Amino acid sequence: MAITLSIKNVPDEVADALRRRAARHRRSLQGELLCILDEVVHGEHAMSVGDLLARNRTRGLTTPDQSVAMLRADRDER
Repeated sequence: MAITLSIKNVPDEVADALRRRAARHRRSLQGELLCILDEVVHGEHAMSVGDLLARNRTRGLTTPDQSVAMLRADRDER
């Protein structure tokens, strides 16, 4: 059985960013929120710390600057 969730007091800048993200993915705001929740619960974001460490070791990161650059590039893709 599906339930209805409600999020109160969402800051304007967060709501605007979510609307832009939904538009980029050609989804409604509700569709985008459901997709985000599904990814967090079932997707790549559900990795353990050990899995994340192993994945990052395969990328050959050796300095904090390299890690920062990778994170910024990932953020900019979204």
